[in-house]
Amino acid sequence: MKKHTKKLIAPVVITAILVLYLCALVVTWAYIPVSLAVKIIGAVIALALIGVSLYVLIQRIKEIRSGEEDDLSQY
Repeated sequence: MKKHTKKLIAPVVITAILVLYLCALVVTWAYIPVSLAVKIIGAVIALALIGVSLYVLIQRIKEIRSGEEDDLSQY
């Protein structure tokens, strides 16, 4: 494996687990006896968290590929 490929495994796996967990949470909320407004708010929050985590994953992949992952060592 390439050097960059090994560094990509952990962020991708963690993001995949988080996305699966949040999707399961949204599906589970469908069966909880609360009002529709609470279900919609919960789903929107979970979907927003999924979007943010995917955005952060993309940024991390770009960072790893450009070689900037050790930029804190410059200080």
